[in-house]
Amino acid sequence: MAEDIDSDYAAAGFNGALPFGKTPALIIIDVVMAYIDPASPLYLGPDNALTQLVRLAEATRKAGAPVIFTNIAYGPDGLEGGMFYRKVPALRAFHAGSPLGAFPPELTPQPGDHVLGKYYPSAFFGTALASMLHSLKVDTLLLTGYSTSGCVRASALDALCHGFTPYVVSDGCADRDVRPHESNLFDMQAKMAEVVDTDRAIALLQGR
Repeated sequence: MAEDIDSDYAAAGFNGALPFGKTPALIIIDVVMAYIDPASPLYLGPDNALTQLVRLAEATRKAGAPVIFTNIAYGPDGLEGGMFYRKVPALRAFHAGSPLGAFPPELTPQPGDHVLGKYYPSAFFGTALASMLHSLKVDTLLLTGYSTSGCVRASALDALCHGFTPYVVSDGCADRDVRPHESNLFDMQAKMAEVVDTDRAIALLQGR
């Protein structure tokens, strides 16, 4: 069945190739305790990609490429999140000051990294990310974080629309269930991004 759908998409003209650029950056999307703490209602489970994210962040810094973290901090009424906040009541976990909004000890911004606050799924929507990346002369994004079907996918699409080459790191992102994780990776590869694993991403960083 997998071969049939791959062949069908290829025959229809999907799944083109986007080259890895000369000036990449790593985007770590919303990797905060809300998804990592087993006591949190948003807990993703043990397959949360954290080990791979630590490896990739270290390799990116070593390669001299920018590392950009995103996080969310709403006011008490969540007005910054508009209809998104209304649609997803779980976003109350991200009220400013909540311990669930903190970065995990294993993966916190280091000197030279950047932190960007956001309120909506895409790391681009309503933020200065595109301007920041243009000022850094970035052409390619390694996209990671939580969740694959939500903020990672939205950011990959907006990256493409803003003229950046999106590379989604398959084992550097995670979702509540393997089914939306895998189906969204398939769809992103077919329509908007290159999907690679952490080992390949590190090799691309080292070989650029």
